[in-house]
Amino acid sequence: MAGASLLALLDDITTVLDDIAILSKLAAKKTAGVLGDDLALNAQQVAGVQASREIPVVWAVARGSLWNKALLVPAALLISAFLPWLVIPLLMVGGAYLCFEGFEKLAHRFLPARRETEPELQRLSRTLVDPEGDLLVVEQAKIKGAIRTDFVLSAEIIVIALGTVAEATLPVRVGVLLAIALLMTIFVYGLVAIIIKLDDLGLWLQRQGNGAAGAVGGALLAAAPWLMRFLSIAGTVAMFLVGGGILVHGLPPLAHHLEALAAPLSGILPALTMLAGNGLAGVVAGGVLFFLISVTRKVWAG
Repeated sequence: MAGASLLALLDDITTVLDDIAILSKLAAKKTAGVLGDDLALNAQQVAGVQASREIPVVWAVARGSLWNKALLVPAALLISAFLPWLVIPLLMVGGAYLCFEGFEKLAHRFLPARRETEPELQRLSRTLVDPEGDLLVVEQAKIKGAIRTDFVLSAEIIVIALGTVAEATLPVRVGVLLAIALLMTIFVYGLVAIIIKLDDLGLWLQRQGNGAAGAVGGALLAAAPWLMRFLSIAGTVAMFLVGGGILVHGLPPLAHHLEALAAPLSGILPALTMLAGNGLAGVVAGGVLFFLISVTRKVWAG
């Protein structure tokens, strides 16, 4: 009897682990869009510190990210256990926030109001190049800003993952959320560390000589700024696609209308139509929220 009970327990454990693996893979796919944004934003946040301090800064932000998730995972589990109806509204709020943040980034880049931030950027630049500047203060400010950004995006990742496993058993929910929290943190900040050291690697290779190593080093030095720019653009696009997709799926009439538009098409056109619809919904929602919040801020300031 004891042997049979042990085998049954092992079978149950194996089943749970299989479910965790399958649902973790599904949750990772659904959070991939947020990951692109997370990667781009965090790479930008920690860029600009002294080369010798880049890895320690990334490590500090990664530790902060783990603390963020240590708070978010239990909160998500409590919500799924006692307030499961709250998952969809939280997803909608998170999606709306992503759309607003994406539109705000576009507004700061293309609207005249962006000029208001230039003096702050100039003061920061002077601090970074001034030998007498307090670089530790700048570094700590970057770490705190990156951790705040990570909290919002980590919350979005955890809530999306929770929506994926909302109907699963409690052990599976715990396993999937812990797996997503750890894997996403390692993946994002590992890549951030690699990206911000690409220019150092390129410079080191270039100094090795004029052969293949020098050519590769020169290519890395030339590619690093373009990679950062691409990540910034990809992150903004991901905000609209992920945020808009969440809003569309949370509004069944809108989702059905978009599916009806894509249904007569063939090949990859239905998928592209859905992506375009999600992106357009994200841009519109972001624009409306940006307008409302900007007006509210002006009225409040007045």
